[in-house]
Amino acid sequence: DPRMAMSLTETLRKIPFGALSALLFVSAGAGCASAPDVSRGVSGADIVPVSAVEWGPLNPARGDASPRAGTLWGDRTSAGESGFLVQFKEGFSSPPHIHNVTYRGVVIEGVIHNDDPGAADMWLPAGSFWTQPAGEAHVTLAGDAFNMAYVEIDDGPYLVKPADESFDSGERPVNIDHTNLVWLDASDITWIDRDSGAKISFLWNSPENNGAQGALVKLPAGQAARLRSNQSDLRVVAISGAPEVHLKGKAESATLAPGGYVGLEANTSDNLACGADADCLFYVRSEGEFEIVSAKS
Repeated sequence: DPRMAMSLTETLRKIPFGALSALLFVSAGAGCASAPDVSRGVSGADIVPVSAVEWGPLNPARGDASPRAGTLWGDRTSAGESGFLVQFKEGFSSPPHIHNVTYRGVVIEGVIHNDDPGAADMWLPAGSFWTQPAGEAHVTLAGDAFNMAYVEIDDGPYLVKPADESFDSGERPVNIDHTNLVWLDASDITWIDRDSGAKISFLWNSPENNGAQGALVKLPAGQAARLRSNQSDLRVVAISGAPEVHLKGKAESATLAPGGYVGLEANTSDNLACGADADCLFYVRSEGEFEIVSAKS
């Protein structure tokens, strides 16, 4: 139902934001030096371009018929939260199956259908969001020549099991086409700086809760802004655009193609440059609130 697209405008209006420490700086700067493929543990940051992702089968039991998966953070094969990319070949169609854990997905490229077996096609293009509850039988299809999504779980391991082992977890799936997302800006929320030009769409959980939450953040082309959080982790995945990542105190920069990842720890300040040619769209997972302010503030 499109109405499930986190229509939080009223409940999120004028939310106050407290003192903040960890910084992610999004700048429209240019002319930075070219980057190495991957930089880890520098200034508390973890930068993973798509070119540095190590790929393997999502479901080893299916061998070459399985989609390919590549870790961005965490480890989906063990306990704990994690985030990873999944690539689907053209015409991919899974048999009915379940997962032992609930997952969330954001389409990065191509079109993906994820629903009950026998459901009418619901192709989700780039920038769309879906959830798959644990235990619910479903199928996954991919419709373009190349298809890729970001997938995230709160606790592993992530397993694929036969549909006859289905169970009701009490959760219900959500499928939100990008055209049905509810976008909020500085006129709705006090902790978005009007000068930043940023917009945000909350996908799961809500800012008044101090636990983990996920949102899409949209920045206009050439805009400069800071995403700031006082929590331990800020995990950012590029969905569209080609931002450059510049680590504080370092000469190198890295261009993030869609699917690239930046993970920041507390008390870090690193730069993203959203170029003038296209808007930048990011998925942001935070532990509690974060704010968006103009880099000029």
